[in-house]
Amino acid sequence: MAPRMILQLMQMMLTFLQALMASRMELALENVALRQQVAALKRERPRPLLTDLDRLFWVALRDRWSDWANALIIVKPETVVRWHQAAFKRHWAKLSGCGKKTGRPRVSKEIKALIRKMATDNPTWGAPRIHSELLKLGINIGEATVSRYLLKRPSDPDKVARWKAFLKNHMPEIAAMDFVTIPTASFKILYCLFFIHHDRRRILHFNVTANPTAAWVFQQLREVFFDDPRIKYLIHDRDSKFAGVAEWLKSTGAKSVRTAYRSPWQNGICERWVLTLRRELLDHVVVFNEAHARRLISEFVAYYHEDRCHLALNKDSPEPRPVQAWPPGNAEVVAFPRVGGIHHRYEWRDAA
Repeated sequence: MAPRMILQLMQMMLTFLQALMASRMELALENVALRQQVAALKRERPRPLLTDLDRLFWVALRDRWSDWANALIIVKPETVVRWHQAAFKRHWAKLSGCGKKTGRPRVSKEIKALIRKMATDNPTWGAPRIHSELLKLGINIGEATVSRYLLKRPSDPDKVARWKAFLKNHMPEIAAMDFVTIPTASFKILYCLFFIHHDRRRILHFNVTANPTAAWVFQQLREVFFDDPRIKYLIHDRDSKFAGVAEWLKSTGAKSVRTAYRSPWQNGICERWVLTLRRELLDHVVVFNEAHARRLISEFVAYYHEDRCHLALNKDSPEPRPVQAWPPGNAEVVAFPRVGGIHHRYEWRDAA
């Protein structure tokens, strides 16, 4: 940490200690005076320059003080959340060594074009043959690199049609599962395993852990198949954490359906729910620990089932919502906050 930042930090600590010694009246008057000056400065310069220490101060204060948003004047609460997310990305980029020049140099555009030309001129050649020719030309790259730059063959339309027909015909019997990674305030990673029913997009079960072992995954499976024995097919990807799921499902009479390698579209309903969870919840909060994550996701799932309208369900919710007729008289539309006020549900109510 730079000496200037250390000095600023010491000054803030000294100010905090002085505030502890002051009376409540003195603190209230000083607070009003400082707020008036900040408001005046904001009128002169709406976007003041903030240092990394300023951002760190507000991120830390947000974790410790529940009423922190009411004290903000120069920035919005959403900005503080964005600072935390940016700090999380920098933290993990540093751990993963992003930005270091490691490995082989990049392949030039000329070599990429040559690989594609060879593939076009010789339709029966695969990556090994093309790699051999390149080695004879003195171009020393790996065979895996050649495979990466070959033009992808179009997918078999019959296979796509068969997969879509399977999903459509067995929708009431299909569930899918996947993991969602959740960053915490301390830059740790939590894993949320969820199961979603294809028929009405209902979340059958979810749980959060920092260590998703095979035994933990099997316990979640038991809870799902105990609560809903109708499930005959379970779609999941080839994540190593799902090793042994196929054998376990045989004892329940259900079948494991693994998606193809690098084919997230085959588990599209799961992928869509992951996107919904991130955009509508996780991007707006800072998660502290497992218990906090479970509470937040539980509130969101309740909103998702009872209130949120889905395009795939003809703009209805998984648990169908009745349509309210426009009432006569002085009725008005009332907003009911959901998920801590991030979302709302609207209903007609008689005016007072």
